[in-house]
Amino acid sequence: MEGKDFVQITSDPLSVEKATAMVSSPTSGAISIFIGTTRNNFEGKEVVRLEYEAYVPMAEKKIGCICRDVREKWEVEHVAVFHRIGVVPVQEASVIIAVSSPHRQASLEAVQYSIDTLKATVPIWKKEMFAEGRGRWKENKECNWRKT
Repeated sequence: MEGKDFVQITSDPLSVEKATAMVSSPTSGAISIFIGTTRNNFEGKEVVRLEYEAYVPMAEKKIGCICRDVREKWEVEHVAVFHRIGVVPVQEASVIIAVSSPHRQASLEAVQYSIDTLKATVPIWKKEMFAEGRGRWKENKECNWRKT
């Protein structure tokens, strides 16, 4: 099945509607979407925003590899992976992953794989900013460079 991959790293707000439209297809019976949003708390502290930084060329390359891996593992049509950098306020999306496929199981599994692999391999870093005025860079437990 020939489809398209859409990769975007941007400081602009992310759009679920745009991601859905990009992966929509008359030959697909399923679109699965993951939306990662900024929550207002972490370990009992009030979070007011997240701040993301990325090495964009490498991040785009790594996300492209994730899309390629998804195509090797599942029968999917289109894959969209959008990640926001810069400031992301509470309740706004930091990441959107959308996958279309002829059947739901493939798209559901592909989305799960994509977010897990993104968090483990893509050079995007997150700083949680707290109401008290301090911030803390957050390590992903999934990062494979943390495992020794």
